[in-house]
Amino acid sequence: MTVLFSQRDINPAGLPRPLVDRHGRHISYLRISVTDRCDFRCVYCMAEHMEFLPRSDVLSFEEIDTIARAFIARGTRRIRLTGGEPLVRRDIIELVEKLGSYIGSGLDELTLTTNGSQLRRLAPRLAAAGVRRLNVSLDTLDEGRFRAITRRGRLAEVLDGIDAADEAGLKLKINMVAMRGVNDDEIEPMMAWAHGRGFGLTLIEGMPLGEVGIDRVDSYLPLKEMRARLAAKFTLEPTDHRSGGPARYDWVKQTNGLLGFITPMSHNFCESCNRVRLTATGQLFMCLGQEDMVDLSEVLRTHGPAALDAALDRAMQLKPKGHDFVLDRAHAAPALARHMSVTGG
Repeated sequence: MTVLFSQRDINPAGLPRPLVDRHGRHISYLRISVTDRCDFRCVYCMAEHMEFLPRSDVLSFEEIDTIARAFIARGTRRIRLTGGEPLVRRDIIELVEKLGSYIGSGLDELTLTTNGSQLRRLAPRLAAAGVRRLNVSLDTLDEGRFRAITRRGRLAEVLDGIDAADEAGLKLKINMVAMRGVNDDEIEPMMAWAHGRGFGLTLIEGMPLGEVGIDRVDSYLPLKEMRARLAAKFTLEPTDHRSGGPARYDWVKQTNGLLGFITPMSHNFCESCNRVRLTATGQLFMCLGQEDMVDLSEVLRTHGPAALDAALDRAMQLKPKGHDFVLDRAHAAPALARHMSVTGG
């Protein structure tokens, strides 16, 4: 039987000793990138000809499980699997089943972010393993635009995967990166489609990570501007709904659905950040927009699982107050060289 908690992780009140950073924020949410690989090459996320990590550098499922248990022992309540595209990793269901077994034993929720391409094949098994919610990245409902944005994806395959996930009883939220001159004319139709299916829709501002295939300055669309545009036509009622991440939600009265906004550029949400990110190679990044990290793979492989607890304490002292993203012609180069797929979405 796996023991999730050791005596040193229990405070005098009998509860897990929480992970608290130097700014007083409780870290209860771990995002794990299980691979940097993806079957798409979305223009805002990757270069067209990516050089992916050698498979030998990627954490094994056993190592991911060991690190996840160390986090759960310190009060992590939510885990999200990301990539790249997490469902292209071979035998990924084995890891999902293992992590899903901790739900109710320290872990409240296991979720995934996916491009949807593998859902027809895997959605029933994800549901059986304990996953209840998925975020599906979908930036357009137009086949031609979809091919242009993803460079190689098939819209029909993704829509079929969404149908499969819905049939399996999974709760779905659609994530749409809002890009001026690319898909901003589709936001209203996407909202009508998503809400008509009973799905939430979250709009995301583009972030300056890695060299990609789109002019980020030209395509940048502040979501404050988009919300004002929508509010002129729809009744947007602010809600206190939270999904564990950075989105802030409105209820759209006319479409009877939730509309989320993730605004790392126009209004950062760092003051309430409760997240850290584990890369596929075991580097723990405390902020998507900073380079502060602790190499948990080196700690685990050199010193063993017992050393992870001290490494997490060290990580909490490194977590910055916030990111420094700036996007204009004077700062057109990426803020960070690493692509989003390396750190995990």
